[in-house]
Amino acid sequence: MSGRLVVCPTPIGNLEDVTLRVLSALREADVVACEDTRRTRVLLDRYGVSAELVSYHEHNEQARAASLVAQMRAGSVVALVSDAGMPLVSDPGYVLVRACVAAGLPVEVLPGPSAAVTALVASGLPAAEWHFAGFLPRKKGELARLFSSFLGTVVAFESPRRVPASLAVLASVEPAREVAVCRELTKVHEEVVRGSAFALAERYAASEPKGEVVLVVGGAPRRTGVDEASVEAVRRLVESGARARVAASVVSELTGAPANALYKAVAEK
Repeated sequence: MSGRLVVCPTPIGNLEDVTLRVLSALREADVVACEDTRRTRVLLDRYGVSAELVSYHEHNEQARAASLVAQMRAGSVVALVSDAGMPLVSDPGYVLVRACVAAGLPVEVLPGPSAAVTALVASGLPAAEWHFAGFLPRKKGELARLFSSFLGTVVAFESPRRVPASLAVLASVEPAREVAVCRELTKVHEEVVRGSAFALAERYAASEPKGEVVLVVGGAPRRTGVDEASVEAVRRLVESGARARVAASVVSELTGAPANALYKAVAEK
């Protein structure tokens, strides 16, 4: 088969979560590109896979991507893995995938473990509409805006030492918001703590969690009324040529204000 890239998700903790397709792809690959060769070797040794490993991480992505693309053009099959979970999802890999697309090389993505999806389901919060925020911003203002921007559930990675501060910001904005702190998922000390932002901020202010953490936050409450700033935004869009219904819908998506209420407020004036 001609050269191609195979994106292989790896276990987020428990090595038994690797899929048969991933193991098969790793055995058949000419080279396996990974963040940490030592960590990936532990997984491969567990399943008797001998493969050539090369490092591929945030500090060498550009140079390594060019080298790997050249190998694939020559007919090699490259398997891409990260230390845990799906490559590219807050992990290296984007540069390589984009390079393959630009070069017209096939990119095959295998399904597998994801800490974000695992935490979302374990949280017990609504999963019909959700937003993955990657790693949370550190500035309080940006963090507060993030928490108040999405009506759906928000899933984010967070450093355990920053969990108390992030929860404190959320508690100051919406103390009653539902939150789940998902720690060490699929590992021996897995723990999911659920509660209000206020309660969990108090809990972790006294003792920060240990290990890898995924925060899951219930969606921002939908407003029942409209403020003058939102109405003015609709009015300006209408004055610029937009239809009132369309303008109201756009502002509603951005602010959470009811579209019908915005439309009526503009129509009445």
